[in-house]
Amino acid sequence: MERTGGLVHPNRQSGGGIAGKVFRQTQKIVADTKGQAGALVRVLEETQGLLGYLPTPMLKTISRDLKVPLSEVYGVATFYNFFTLAPRGKYVVQVCMGTACYVRGGERILNVLQKELGVEPGGTTPDNMFSLEIVRCLGCCGLSPVVAIEDKVFRQMTPAKVLDVLKSYS
Repeated sequence: MERTGGLVHPNRQSGGGIAGKVFRQTQKIVADTKGQAGALVRVLEETQGLLGYLPTPMLKTISRDLKVPLSEVYGVATFYNFFTLAPRGKYVVQVCMGTACYVRGGERILNVLQKELGVEPGGTTPDNMFSLEIVRCLGCCGLSPVVAIEDKVFRQMTPAKVLDVLKSYS
């Protein structure tokens, strides 16, 4: 096994263990694109599915194997909100801060969640149970302010309601 800068060289057998397996799977994902234009988003999505996030060594591997500049890979990975460069918690708590939610108390909801979870937006609790994110709109303006956890949207949140919702996931 040969590595340079912590990365496995393409066309060489990668190491054992989870890291080696993930690198091999990522290289297979890239190879399966057969040089198709626009493959980057698909490769990022499938790679994130392996680990739950996109660590820097994986971005470098994708850049190298797709022959796409790292700046472009990083740009796409940070532009779309469904990609993440850091591990997320078991539950991702999204606080809508769109205009309707903000005007109706979204900032108060965010502040309560920050205090209760002890993390800033973009952070994950030390036990990896919750990640806190701000989103610009969840498309539920008439139900504002809203908070989403996984696939469930909680409407007309108040500080007390959001704490009850959070406790139901603990």
